[in-house]
Amino acid sequence: MEEMASSPSAARLSVDLSALQANHAEVVRRAVPASVAPVVKADGYGLGVEPIAQKLAVEGADSFFVARMEEGVALRPIVPNARIFVFDGLLRGAAQTYVAHNLIPVLNSVEEIAEYSAHARQNRSVLDAAIQIDTGINRSGLSHEDVSALSAAPSSTLNGLNLTLIMSHLACADEPDHKLNRKQLERFRASLAALPPAPASLAATAGIELGADFLFDMVRPGLGLYGGNPIPNNSNPYTTVASLSAKVIQIREIEIGETVGYGASFTATKPSRLAIIAVGYADGLIRAMGPHGQAAIDGIRVPYAGRISMDLTVLDVTEIAADRCARGTEVELLGRTISLEGFALAAGTNSHEVLTSLSKRVSHAYVGG
Repeated sequence: MEEMASSPSAARLSVDLSALQANHAEVVRRAVPASVAPVVKADGYGLGVEPIAQKLAVEGADSFFVARMEEGVALRPIVPNARIFVFDGLLRGAAQTYVAHNLIPVLNSVEEIAEYSAHARQNRSVLDAAIQIDTGINRSGLSHEDVSALSAAPSSTLNGLNLTLIMSHLACADEPDHKLNRKQLERFRASLAALPPAPASLAATAGIELGADFLFDMVRPGLGLYGGNPIPNNSNPYTTVASLSAKVIQIREIEIGETVGYGASFTATKPSRLAIIAVGYADGLIRAMGPHGQAAIDGIRVPYAGRISMDLTVLDVTEIAADRCARGTEVELLGRTISLEGFALAAGTNSHEVLTSLSKRVSHAYVGG
């Protein structure tokens, strides 16, 4: 596990594993009686899959989801005894890799089912597999017609496969009143009735908030584990996990009419004091948030001044007392004052992109673990 560097660092991502633990416990509580299988794709949502998965395994997680086969291969030695599901399903010709690393493909088409079943029969084995049903998001998964064809096909179609899970994915779970939620639920139930009996999963973090009808046998939390708010307009039941901070490397003063940064997009309307911090869009800030973004010093919000550049960002600290903001002062860019949702709103994106955009160039510190 990577620890905080002993030497000074211009920018740092702090990952609170005790908050991760608390969020996992909260998901478990909210999802009863369903089991909880954390989603740790994209390097644990950008926070480092090894310490994240290790901590969740200690807390009792025995099933995990990743997106790519390569992510599953990398995760296997970290959680050697866990079930690892791969959302992307079966890449053509990759069946042996799944078997060698004991990965469970989420089969997304009739062709994938046929290929994995054939591989099992050829090797006279029984392989664990999951099936995904597309109930309305129109991404990967079996269509309604595919389900009908599969249910009408001879039982030998699934020979060699141990169906461990049937799942689907909600398109609008973060909008509890959206009519598609109930429609997808009904379609999912119909598909379950048409297919061989198996454990079922429909809800990710936001889906858990839709009520008991959506829980089924397993939930697949992602964002909530990492402190994100599943329903943006509601209060967040989860605790901040990721905090991004940077040190002030220079203070400068400018006069009325002077401009700041590329494109001269910021013009001082009064004598202003600026703080330059060594963090930019190469580190995980989103360039588009420049006109709307805020940082925090001692819990006081300060606006960005001008465009975010690749390595540097300028803050307008005119309203902060000089003795509270100097070279070496720590600035919060994401954390308890600048929430994940607030950061995302300023950037015109969602919390998922914010987390997964955090750069490895920023030093990582794991605390509370």
